[in-house]
Amino acid sequence: MHGSSRSITRLAAVVAAGVALTLGSGAVPAQAAENDVTSFYQPPSTLPAGNGVIVKSAPMAYYTDILRWGRLPGTTTRILYTSTDHAGARTVVSGVVIVPTSSYSGARPIVGFAPGTHGMADRCAPSRQADSGTDYEASTVKSFLSAGFAVALTDYQGLGTPGRHTYMVAGDQAHALLDVVRAARQLGGYGITSSSPVGLFGYSQGGGAAAAAAEAAASYAPELPVKGVVAGAVPADLAKVAAALDGSFWALFATYGAMGLDAGYSLNTLSVFTLTGRSYVARAMDSCVLDAPGFAYTSSRYLTVDGRSMTQYLATAPWSAAVAAQRLGGVKPSMPVYVAHSMFDDTIPYAIGKQLAKDWCATGANVVFSTNYALSHVLGEGPAASEGISFLKKRFAGSAQTSNCGAF
Repeated sequence: MHGSSRSITRLAAVVAAGVALTLGSGAVPAQAAENDVTSFYQPPSTLPAGNGVIVKSAPMAYYTDILRWGRLPGTTTRILYTSTDHAGARTVVSGVVIVPTSSYSGARPIVGFAPGTHGMADRCAPSRQADSGTDYEASTVKSFLSAGFAVALTDYQGLGTPGRHTYMVAGDQAHALLDVVRAARQLGGYGITSSSPVGLFGYSQGGGAAAAAAEAAASYAPELPVKGVVAGAVPADLAKVAAALDGSFWALFATYGAMGLDAGYSLNTLSVFTLTGRSYVARAMDSCVLDAPGFAYTSSRYLTVDGRSMTQYLATAPWSAAVAAQRLGGVKPSMPVYVAHSMFDDTIPYAIGKQLAKDWCATGANVVFSTNYALSHVLGEGPAASEGISFLKKRFAGSAQTSNCGAF
C-alpha cells in the first residue's frame, strides 16, 4: 500500500528520529517534536498495557483551508494510542484531540468523532490532512467545537499508521473510536476529566463506526459515560452497500470495502482479479477520497478472472462470513441513539439506515430515526451534524430522549 519512495523516506525519518518510546507507570510520554510528523506515526516496539493509552502526543495545527489561513479554534494535540482489533490483537491508532478555548459550564463533554471515508493511503488520514488544510470534515468538527465540546477524532486502524486500513471492519472501527475517547481523557490540563460526559458522532464510514461503537460500548468500554450516539448515513449492511456502489460514481468505495475486509480477515481477495484488476486495486489502495472521479463507474466484473462482480464474490465463502460479521442492528445499544439519513442519499441507500433503526427498535433500544431531504450523500452530513449537536446537548444536560420507534 505504500510506494517504495515513501517507505524509504519514512524509514530514514524513523532512523533519524530514533523513535523507540517506552512508557512508565501509565504516565503520558513526553511530547514528540511538532515538525517530526512522519516518524510520529511509527509505533514503538513495545506497547503499554491497556486500551486507549497514549503512546505519543504532539501539538499541531488543524487547518481549515488549503491556504492555511484558518485553523480550528482551541488546543489541538496529535496522538498515537493503543487499541485492540476485532480479533483481540493489540494495535496502535493515530488521532487528534481538540479542546476549544471557550469556557464551558460544568464538566466539558467529549465527542468521539468518527470520520467519513478519507481513503486508504496513509497520507489520507484525517490527522495528516489536517496539516495541509485538506480535511473535508474540518467544518463539521468546528461545529462541535463551537458548541463547547472537546473532540477526539480517530484515524482508524492502519490509516496513517503502519499496516493496511481495515476499512468498514466494524469491531476495529468501534474500538478505535472508543479508545480515542479513553486517550483524550488522559490529556491533563485541558479541562477534560473523568466526569466529562461522552457522546459519539459519525457520518458515512463514520456512521458505521459510531453505530458499531454504540453496540460495543457496554462490553468494550463500560467505564465510559456515553450519553448518546449520533450515526448518520450508516452503511449497516455491507452486501447491499456494495451492490449500490459497484459501477457507480463512487465505485472506488466498493473497492475500499472489499480490500478493507481483506485486510481484516486475510481473504486473499487479490486472487480473484486479473492483472488489470490488480493494477486497478493497487491504484485504489494508494488513493484518497478526492481521487474518486478517476475510478468512477468502474464495474468490478470487468476486473475479475471469471467476470463475476465483487458483489457476487461477497455472497460466497470466505467473503460472506466476513460480510455477515459487519452487519449492524442486532445488538441493543446501551444509550440513546439518533439515526439520521437523507431520503435522497445517492451513495448509501436510505432504506439501509431506516432498517438499522428498525432493527435497533426491535432490541428495545431508545432510538430516534430522523429523515432529512439533503439532495445527496455528501450534503447529508450537514443536517446530521446540526441535529446531532442538538441531540447531544440534551443528553449532556440530562434530558431524556423519547423514542420514535413505531413511527417510521
